[in-house]
Formats: sequence, C-alpha cells, structure tokens
Amino acid sequence: MPIYLPDADRPHHGQVRGPDQTKEFVMTSLLKARVLARAALLAASFLTIPSAQAQQAGITRTDLQRRDLSAPGREAIQVRVDLAPGIAFPNHTHPGEEIIYVLSGTIEYDVAGKPTTLKAGDVLFIPAGTVHAAKNVGNDNASELATYIVEKGKPTLTLAK
Repeated sequence: MPIYLPDADRPHHGQVRGPDQTKEFVMTSLLKARVLARAALLAASFLTIPSAQAQQAGITRTDLQRRDLSAPGREAIQVRVDLAPGIAFPNHTHPGEEIIYVLSGTIEYDVAGKPTTLKAGDVLFIPAGTVHAAKNVGNDNASELATYIVEKGKPTLTLAK
C-alpha cells in the first residue's frame, strides 16, 4: 500500500512513493533523527562540563545575583558558598572588593598571610586583588554570603599560584 507524504517530501510533486522508496525514506529519516539526537546529547554534555568542574568536592558555590552598577564597568555579584567540615578553599584573588557575611558555622580566613576566624553573623572585607583563602574549621557545614564588587567581564575568581 503506498504512503502519501506532504508534497515537499515526495520524489516528484504530486506523485506517490512506492514500497522501496518509502522504506529508504523511513530509514534515512531515522538515521537523521539518530544523528540529531546524538548531537543534542553531545552539546548538552559540553554545556554541563564547566559547571561540574567548577565545583570542588565539599564546596558548593551558588550564584544568587549579578547586577550592573552605576559605576561604569563595574558589577555586583552575590554568591552563597557552603563548605563541608574541614574543607578549605585555596588561595585566590578577585578583580575587585569582596564583602563576606558568615551565615553559619566557623570559617578561618587567611587574608594576605593574616589568619582570622569568623562565626555566624561576622563580616569581613577583602580588598581587590588580595590573596586569600578560607577553611571550615568547625564540625558542621559552614556558609557565607560573598558579595563581589568587580570589574565587569573579568573572571570573578582566579586561583593564586
């Protein structure tokens, strides 16, 4: 029994496909669908790689907001950082100021070689470009709200060497 297809899919306008042509058309369509599905899966996997690699075990960074400021070329970024007990975030810098508010737990910060320990409710200011690190020194998870006032278009965080 012949299969009627839309005019654009027919071999010649107004004609009907025979059984061999129909089988070939179906097989070709299935192959195209498989190739497109594989390409979509591959593209999706590449899109998830950067976010997966950005998370270090025991550290969760959750971007909360990013807004342009009235100062040209500057933006504010807020991030919640959660640290598991005993986990340290290595030495790093930011292309602008960082203002930290400890939400929970106890975090030891090393700012330019000077250690300071903060608990929930404490705040800390870190000047632009200053090398610093953080470690959860408590027995429970620790969290901070980090607010960055940084140059727009630059990486928010750069690991120090």
